[in-house]
Amino acid sequence: MKLYAAMILPVAALSLLTGCKDTTEDIGSSLVTDKSEVVIEDSFTIAGRVVDNTKVQSRTITEILGTINADGYGRFSSDFVTQFMPAQNIALPEVTVDDIDSLNLVLTMPIGAFVGDSVAPMGLEVFRLTKALPYPIYSDFDPVADECFDPSRPIASKIYAVNALGQTDSVKKLSYRQVSVKLPLSLGRELFTLYRDNPSAYASPTAFAKHFPGIYVRNSYGSGRVTRFESVVMRMHYHTMGTDDDGKEVKVPQAGTYYAVTPVVITNNNISYTMAESLSRRIDDGEAVIVAPAGRDVELTFPLLDVIKSYKDRSEGMAVINSLSMVIPAEEIENDYDIAPPSQLLMLLSKNKEDFFANNEITDDVTSFVAAYNAADNCYTFSGLRSYLLRMLDEYDKNGAVDAADYTFTLTPVTVSTETNSSGYYSTTTYISAITPYVLTPAMTALNLKEAKLTFTFTKQTVD
Repeated sequence: MKLYAAMILPVAALSLLTGCKDTTEDIGSSLVTDKSEVVIEDSFTIAGRVVDNTKVQSRTITEILGTINADGYGRFSSDFVTQFMPAQNIALPEVTVDDIDSLNLVLTMPIGAFVGDSVAPMGLEVFRLTKALPYPIYSDFDPVADECFDPSRPIASKIYAVNALGQTDSVKKLSYRQVSVKLPLSLGRELFTLYRDNPSAYASPTAFAKHFPGIYVRNSYGSGRVTRFESVVMRMHYHTMGTDDDGKEVKVPQAGTYYAVTPVVITNNNISYTMAESLSRRIDDGEAVIVAPAGRDVELTFPLLDVIKSYKDRSEGMAVINSLSMVIPAEEIENDYDIAPPSQLLMLLSKNKEDFFANNEITDDVTSFVAAYNAADNCYTFSGLRSYLLRMLDEYDKNGAVDAADYTFTLTPVTVSTETNSSGYYSTTTYISAITPYVLTPAMTALNLKEAKLTFTFTKQTVD
């Protein structure tokens, strides 16, 4: 569909319409008295294909644990390995090794941070790592093949659920649920002794990992749930001596969280995924299916050359580009675990994907863009593609062509972190602080590229 709307516009009005700051003064002055025509073009065809995305870096402190076998999705399982950040200062001047009472691994999840059955009992096992984790580390890491632990010697186990059945009212009101796993007392006393005798071992995660490489946590029993733990810590319990109201000497319980999974330690979700046959058939039939985490992406051929041709054919050398945006409809794929579309998609040049994540980059709105899933309209909207088009037009004008690598994009699920700055009582600014591969609970969607709409708008000068 092409829409043409002719109007007489002074420069000021044209500036308001286009929002353009990239036009030259010569173009601006030439439009003072001539007619201007807004051209809207949205008849472009967008094509794409499914590509593997089975090896990703977690780059998150979120740990995923469990296994599901979901009709319409497939079989997914995840366990995790991790180092710990030690507290550099532990103020226990009067405590001896005999005063250490226990050490607990505490896994914390927000309410609802799971896929599957919250009631089903599932089991976990904890193993002590016997060597340092590799870096970089990816989702296809196999602790068994790497021989980084002794499978015959678990140091702890636990049967757990993620609901509050049978808990007190105060626990039921909390916005989170916790799984606490009792670790060997000997480990707690070992780590305390390490700090007492060699405090330099607590100076950094690297120094600490030389003495305690970390843990491996895997599913040991049950299926039907994948849980997302957003905090993993080890909490030490000890006691000091005090007196009660009668002056009698008593033990006073104390506790401290001295070991935590943080962004500066090596941590990884070890993911295994086998796609459902029904989903594989949809891909074989040509559907643009995205599956996460560590599943499938969509590689998209952006109709850049068609956009440039449309602009060159109609602009007659005197025009201002107003906007370029793309809306991609997304279908929720039926399944029995309420697996939904990923909340955010990153669109970036395929040639840049590996470096983008390796270098912890964020979107520049020139070669990379992010869109949130709109559940009301079932679509992803990539706006602000104008700067990309301007750069490609410049490339085309210089060389007479554009390389295919400059209009081949990958659509991949991501997690976007934001921060907010306040500059005055009423003024706040929210900006993207990090973009990482999506490694949370299972997600999937089918993109309808045939119905995707790329809308290109520019204003051109016409002469009577």
